Order: sequence, then structure tokens, then C-alpha cells
Amino acid sequence: MKILLIGDTADNNYTLKKFSKNDKIHLINFPRKEDGLKTLSNEGVEFFDSLLLSKQVKKIQSIKNDYDVCLVLGWAAARVAYLSGLNYIMYFVGNDIVTPPFVKNVTEEYLNEPVSRYNTLERKFYRKIFDAAIACIAVNSHYHRHLKKFRADAIRMDRIFVDNELFNNKILPINLPKKKFTFLSPQRIGIEKGFDVISDALKLTKTDFEVLQVEWFIERTKEEKEFNKKFLKNLPTQMKLISLIPRKELGSYYKFADAILGQFRYGSQGAIERDAAMCNVPVINYNDPAKTMIIDGEEVLPPFLPDSNKPIRIAEIIDEVVRSKDFREELARKEFEYVMKLSLPEKVMADWEKIFKKIHEEYPTINRKSSKLKLKIENIICNTLERLVYTKKFQQKNINAWGKKEYERLSK
Repeated sequence: MKILLIGDTADNNYTLKKFSKNDKIHLINFPRKEDGLKTLSNEGVEFFDSLLLSKQVKKIQSIKNDYDVCLVLGWAAARVAYLSGLNYIMYFVGNDIVTPPFVKNVTEEYLNEPVSRYNTLERKFYRKIFDAAIACIAVNSHYHRHLKKFRADAIRMDRIFVDNELFNNKILPINLPKKKFTFLSPQRIGIEKGFDVISDALKLTKTDFEVLQVEWFIERTKEEKEFNKKFLKNLPTQMKLISLIPRKELGSYYKFADAILGQFRYGSQGAIERDAAMCNVPVINYNDPAKTMIIDGEEVLPPFLPDSNKPIRIAEIIDEVVRSKDFREELARKEFEYVMKLSLPEKVMADWEKIFKKIHEEYPTINRKSSKLKLKIENIICNTLERLVYTKKFQQKNINAWGKKEYERLSK
């Protein structure tokens, strides 16, 4: 079976390709900018040579018949697959399904300002993209619950990759000076990750420690930008900002740290918590007892602590981790054993192979059964809007992100 992967989030498609025994898997991704140049992997990945949707569609149309199955990550990837006339699987590993672009003025439960403001035509277009997917898969109960609001056939797959070549217990720590107990916080700063809660919790701690906080941010809205500005102005005394860490070096930073500070909003684990746990380093991460995981048909409660994101409870766990070597070693052991069951690449890949096989049996061709004329008209409309509206609207933003010379190359 030949598989085409379009787009990526947190290296999930990259890791699927890397650990598959199938050498007929190809990943094509969008041009990288800013933090993506450091936080995502490049080996064996093809990149679109243009930011223009029209040229991305032409690229996919030129290669699509070489493949049997298509898996997309992210709305940009789904948009390309739809306009290319593909049958595609949509995979949700983050907030793409919590704040879908087809919902008017959609926002997060912890924000007042909408995350995006699409017009009626745009929302209808994205809903068509979503409905046209031959399958939709979400990781964990949180994202699956949101997916089920819109797709009765939503698939839940809790197993998710950790690249155990980059993250494992044998990695040597980076050689850096350490004056006191040190936490590493590699999360992006933002309300989404619970930095309002973290800030309050750190004020309540009684032990002496340092937090190395990576300096990168979630800033989709004015509200989030204002929060981050205020957070930096009142940076907790224990925190020290450090530069963004390249993904290839992150494992050695995990091993250098005495413990990891994860996220404290949703009550589940993301890539950072899983990667650190695979290094057998204790991770403090809000773990909602109601958000169990399903592994091999068994309901499992992740062993991460605390089980509440109240600042006082977080502070208690932080202090206990700092004070007690036995406590943090036992926590690390339980988290490591759990993530080995959940995220070991061979086990995750086995689940994906079953899904690919089942869907390919139902949809034996990558080409979608739809009106060619209708698809052509949709492409003409998109290309016209891109040329007359979007290219001009986002020109300066893209120049700032890529630099003028690179932007000019990518927009020809």
C-alpha cells in the first residue's frame, strides 16, 4: 500500500513515516518558518516549493495517482487534498477540532475573543472539506469528544507516537551549569497551556528551585498577546527564559533537568509530556481523572500528577518533587511504563496499519468520486481569491515571517 501524508503537527506524520516498515510512504509538508525550523524534523520530507494554494494543488495532482491512501494533518493540508480531488483521512491531534474554521466566531472555553473570524463563504468551504473526508480520527477522549459533535463516525485512536530514537533513557544530559533543583518548561507560553495557573502555583511553593522556560508563545488573538505581555512583565521569580531548543537536542535537555513542567489546562498529555516521560524524567502535568485513555481495549488512567489544576495542588506536587527523590523517581517510573505502552512506535504503527487497511478496502482509490466540473469551478474561485485577496492581505505578515527574498521565491 502506497501512502501519501500531507502536512504535519508535532512530527506525528514524520514519525509515522520514520518508523513504518513500508518504504512507500511519502510526506510532503508546507514551507517552514520561524520556530518550525527548530522544532520539527526535515529528514526525508518533501516541502511544497510555493505558498500559493494553486501550486500546492498542482503538485498533489501531479503525484496523487502514485498512491493508494492519503492522510492529512491540519486544515491547510485538508484544503489541498480536497481541491486536488483526493479521498483523504483527517487526523486531529490538537485544537484544530476544538476550534474548527467552519464554526462562526469559534473560541476556546478559557478565552473571550474568537480564535478565528471566517466569513460565511469560508466557513461553508471548510465544512465541505471536513464532510468530504472519508474518515476522521482524533487522539484521546478530549479531542474525540469534540470530533463527535460533527462526525457520528468519528474514530478514536489514543495511541500516538514518541520518537524513541530522539527520546529515551540512554540519552546523555547536556553539559550546563546547575546551581539548584531545575525544572525545564518547554511549553509555549500562553493561556492555552495554563500559564495563568502556573504563575499562581509558583507563588505558593515553599521549596527552592529554578524553572528554565523556553521563550516562545501562543499568540493567535489579541487577548492571548495581552496575557503573554503581562506574564512576561510579572515573570515568576523562579523562572529564567531560555532560547528555543532544537528538537534534536531536546532529549539531552530533558535528561539535564531534574523534572519537567508540562501543561495545566486540558488535563491530558501532549508531545512534550510524552517525550519527556520516555526519557524517564519526572513530569508534572495536570491529569484530569475523567480523561482516561484506551490502550489495547483497556481503559487506563495516565499516572501523571497532579489530578487537579488548582494552584495550591500544583504547588504541593512541585514541592514534593523537589523534596523527595523517592517520590520523583517513582513518578518517573510510572510515567515511563505508561508511555511505553501508549507510544512505542511499533505498537502505534500496528494500529495505523489496521486503520489504513480497513479504509483502503472501503475506498480502494485515492481519487474522490465527485463532479470534475464542480471541483474545477471551486479551484478557479480559490485561485481568484488567492490572487486578488489573500496574497495581498497576508503579504506583509509573510514577509515578516520568511524574509522578503524567501517570500518572493515562495510566492512566484
